[in-house]
Amino acid sequence: MRGIPHLLLLAELVLLARCQNPQVSISPTLKQIFSGDLFILRCNSGSGVKWYFNGTEQVLTGGTWKIEFASPMHSGFYQCESNGVKSDSFYIEVLDYVPSASLTIKTGQPVVRNGGSVVLQLGNEDGLKGWRCWVFDGGSTYMILLRLKNDSVRVVFQPNRLKVQQTIFWCTDTQERRSNQIMVRTSEKDISLEMYPLPAVVGESLTLKCLAWGADQISRTIFYKDDEIILDSLSSTYKIPKVTELAKGRYKCDATFTYMRDSVGPAYKVVSDIQEVFVQALPMQAFLSTNIGMSCYCSLCPSDSTYHWYHKDYGQSWAFLDSSLGFMMPKASGTYACRAVWAVGRSYLSNVHTYQPPTKSILIGVFSVLVILGAAAVVFYIWTKRRNTTGPIYEDVPLRSRDTGDDKYEMLQKGAHREGEYDTIQPEAPGRQKKEGEYEALKKEEVTEGTYHTLGMVGAAAEAPGRQEKEGEYEALKKEEVTGGTYHTLGMVGAAAEAPDRQEKEGEYEALKKEEMTGGVQHPGNGGSSSRRVRTRSRREGKGLRI
Repeated sequence: MRGIPHLLLLAELVLLARCQNPQVSISPTLKQIFSGDLFILRCNSGSGVKWYFNGTEQVLTGGTWKIEFASPMHSGFYQCESNGVKSDSFYIEVLDYVPSASLTIKTGQPVVRNGGSVVLQLGNEDGLKGWRCWVFDGGSTYMILLRLKNDSVRVVFQPNRLKVQQTIFWCTDTQERRSNQIMVRTSEKDISLEMYPLPAVVGESLTLKCLAWGADQISRTIFYKDDEIILDSLSSTYKIPKVTELAKGRYKCDATFTYMRDSVGPAYKVVSDIQEVFVQALPMQAFLSTNIGMSCYCSLCPSDSTYHWYHKDYGQSWAFLDSSLGFMMPKASGTYACRAVWAVGRSYLSNVHTYQPPTKSILIGVFSVLVILGAAAVVFYIWTKRRNTTGPIYEDVPLRSRDTGDDKYEMLQKGAHREGEYDTIQPEAPGRQKKEGEYEALKKEEVTEGTYHTLGMVGAAAEAPGRQEKEGEYEALKKEEVTGGTYHTLGMVGAAAEAPDRQEKEGEYEALKKEEMTGGVQHPGNGGSSSRRVRTRSRREGKGLRI
């Protein structure tokens, strides 16, 4: 009889268990979930579990639902169903901003050999007082104690050796603020595909690298995406310059390599484990403008946000600047960025701005202007000097005969005068004695009205009625003496001299005899009779040439 109550109690417990609603739980236990986080949902019922998301049944079986990469699209209500009974809704909100602190791999790779480890670094610009870190190995969660100073903003630590396929690290403080997660995988293969441990962001670059443990001579690498070849190259690196949604997929690499100790033997050929590449949209981001100084703002961030500024030189990492305002005037050259910060999170880092101190730019500009002005001044000075020149441009240089040599000419000497040389035509200066053989200036009263005399026109004037021919003048060529359409140049003056009853005067030109011209060709005096030569004389004794 005493055993009956116990049997009734056992039956009641079994019935209560069958009637109990399934429950959904999450691990690791996260009070905040950010984009890129990994979490696992569990249903406490047995087999035959169905999953629902926002009331829609999912194509899943089993008591767990693993989400390796969280995004805002995973925000919603989750339920599991067992034996026709649904669990209560479990709400998850995936935050579209960055956690308050940052956790990074300082030494090592996201994929290590089984039993290896990495060195991690935790940083928080507002201090690390009260912070601690956690490890999730897929089943259990462990805490890592940090050795911190009161004013620490950065700490480096190394976890224990990793012996499971996947390990998750993250850190939190006493006020429920936390850092991002870092996932480290292990592999037994000599080849691993390495990538940035955080999810790829749309619009940014992504680099995949094939590594060989203990070997530095990879001769060929083939990269695969979803089992299709995307690159066959001598390089062991595959880079996506600008990530899009199409970059999402399962990647692996096939490397041909040799070890240094086995360089003589055949090459090894190994395929890496598969790595999942997740792509996330650009999170909530601040914007940096440079109208006057630098301004930082975030339209989607909480209204009580403050701002943090960062600076780095070429090749260095970001350095935090002690400023919480949304505006600042840069002082040092380099690259600047900013982000909005509030109690439980931060915005994504803003666009960057490269700043150059104005002093150097102004000096370069002033120097350039001075060089241009100096060149213009030199050109203007030369042009003005040439334009205002009043000195003589040409100078009369007397001719000095040379007594020696075949040509018997001498170089002209400045300022030299010799009797009988040519002078410029100029009025006689008062008191100046005319030298023998000089040209006479033409008197104004000797110019008859309407008659202008050139060198060849004097003779024409001389033929005027009642005019007496002066000794030494040129005679005009008479019309009837031009025959057969032949014109005489040098000999034309002499032609008049051969008129009947005219005596040839010393120094005059002789006319060519008509019979000395054959075939319409005019012969100079030295080509005819030896007794007739054309004699020239520049001036007659005691008389000048009137012009």
